[in-house]
Amino acid sequence: MNYIRENLSVVHERIKVACLKAGRNPQEVSLLLATKTVSSENIKIALQSGETLIGENKVQELKEKYNALKDTPHQAHFIGHLQTNKIKDVLKYADCIQSVDRTELVEKLDARLQREGRKADIMIQVNSSFEESKFGIAPQEAVSFAKIVSQYDTLQVKGLMTIGLFSAEQEQVRKCFQLLKRLQQQIIGLNLPHFELNHLSMGMSHDLETAIEEGATMVRVGTAIFGSRIYPDSYYWNEQATNK
Repeated sequence: MNYIRENLSVVHERIKVACLKAGRNPQEVSLLLATKTVSSENIKIALQSGETLIGENKVQELKEKYNALKDTPHQAHFIGHLQTNKIKDVLKYADCIQSVDRTELVEKLDARLQREGRKADIMIQVNSSFEESKFGIAPQEAVSFAKIVSQYDTLQVKGLMTIGLFSAEQEQVRKCFQLLKRLQQQIIGLNLPHFELNHLSMGMSHDLETAIEEGATMVRVGTAIFGSRIYPDSYYWNEQATNK
């Protein structure tokens, strides 16, 4: 599986070059391995190569891979749409939920965390491309939603997440990332409790350079590391796709 290690080197070089071009320190940008449909064995190769972050779209995959990966140090982030009936499992297996995007989910996460007597790290997902096929809070509602989330001390908000436009037109994609950055600055200015908006999770295999230029602190890369999958990335982020 040397191709995984080689691909990791290429992606880290892309991150480094993009940071230097943008006048940023490469240490400011974390690589999160997007591991949807990737086998535990291949994920373990990446983790043993020095990676520390993985991201799953499906709660079932997160759960199924847990035992195989638990002895290899890493953090698991949930980056897919979260149905409320999956809250118990996602809180058990994920270190951070990046896809919090509606009040009902906030309320039910809080209720579960209250029962368990603990807190959870989350990010707020924003639909920066204004597409009906994407999940995420509408940009114009993001600030008011942040104020709602701040009322729940079980939820520790670490940043904002977006998927961005699936387009070869990088300047159109760039607008999505610029919007997320502006929202981050607006919300930081509110000094909300339980908010540490240090992270902007944005950018994937095809647009990580653009995301880094616009302030990404975490890029989610799968295809460029593990290879192409049966389905395109858009399948995993589709409004109609069920979260099994």
